[in-house]
Amino acid sequence: MPTPILIAVLVPLMTGLAAVADDMRPVPLKAKVTHVQPMTGIVLWSTNEAAASSPIQLEFRYFGYDEVVREEGMYDWSAVERFLDDVAGRGHQAVLRWHDTYVGKPSSVPPYIRALEGYRGQTAKSEGKPTGFPDWSHPELRRFTLEFFDRFAARYDRDPRLAFLEVGFGLWSEYHLYDGPMEMGRTFPSLEYQRDFANHLSKRLAQTPWMVSVDAAGEWSPFAKDKALLALPFGVFDDSFNCVQHARENEPNWDALGRDRWKIAPAGGEFSFYERKDQRDALAPAGPHGESFEHEAARFHLTFILGDAQPRFQKPDRIREASMACGYRFRVARFEASPTRSEVTVENKGVAPIYHDAFPAVNGVRSNDSLKGLLPGQSRTFAIASGGESPKLTIESDRLVRGQRIEFDADLP
Repeated sequence: MPTPILIAVLVPLMTGLAAVADDMRPVPLKAKVTHVQPMTGIVLWSTNEAAASSPIQLEFRYFGYDEVVREEGMYDWSAVERFLDDVAGRGHQAVLRWHDTYVGKPSSVPPYIRALEGYRGQTAKSEGKPTGFPDWSHPELRRFTLEFFDRFAARYDRDPRLAFLEVGFGLWSEYHLYDGPMEMGRTFPSLEYQRDFANHLSKRLAQTPWMVSVDAAGEWSPFAKDKALLALPFGVFDDSFNCVQHARENEPNWDALGRDRWKIAPAGGEFSFYERKDQRDALAPAGPHGESFEHEAARFHLTFILGDAQPRFQKPDRIREASMACGYRFRVARFEASPTRSEVTVENKGVAPIYHDAFPAVNGVRSNDSLKGLLPGQSRTFAIASGGESPKLTIESDRLVRGQRIEFDADLP
């Protein structure tokens, strides 16, 4: 049994050795972000041949409900699976949008609902094309739509192949019927049902960010005047992003839905089709109407923008450069390690946060804290239970597909 004198000698000695063993030292680190970062940038349609070779991270597709459900209670997700597998096979992730009404197409209401007694869907011209309009007065369509997103969320909410989900009603799910039979409660869902739908989605989707059109700020939707709805964590997309009338027609909708919404959910959209030059000059130095894309991306804190035509107008280097102006960009400002642990300070130098969990990791050991929600200009320090003589720092996320990597800048001597 140790004597009191021996204990008095050993305790300070052991404490001192432990302190020496755990001394933190700066770790030299040089790194550079050289690629478009996962879940950001210019988006191409999955059917675009350039999707396989362009410097992108995201691909887009519309889906109709009848592509999954044709008979009551019978869900066939094979079309969605093929799409997600194809996208992930190219090392990308998906932006997916469900629609009920699409110009020139029948409504995507499942056939079993269209055949029910009392269902009164209609076909009318929109933009000069015969277009199917749903009957939102029928209770089964309303019930089914909520059930559909129950099933969708249960299957895909944590799926790394899916980055963002876009939802809505009306033409292209953009919360409007500017050309066609617009009748609240019939061809377009009632305000009450729209509230139910938004609240339902907010409860079901715990991981995947969901987005609505900026046109949801209009008179046919309850969002802009309902504080409870505005408090939901939805993002916004703007499918006429760089049109000449954007400042007077679109931007007020961004304001109405909350100009700081990007802090909790993604902002995205699509380059405008109003004028030919909106697509042709989208990435020109001064854009189509006097503002560069980089400036717009920073001003609206964009994470992504659909620009399917851009491979026809721009070289890959320009698409890469514009894409890297979107979303997050991490910089390691401090990296210190001991034999047993590390501390890392990471700053976001981008224009938006990352909206999925991502963790600084040393030698494969992750921090308990996530980079999710780290705002531009902010930094966060992470404690990691791994160190050593030559510690390796990475940023890891379960939301990546094979071939993707989150990069960071660093210049630590």
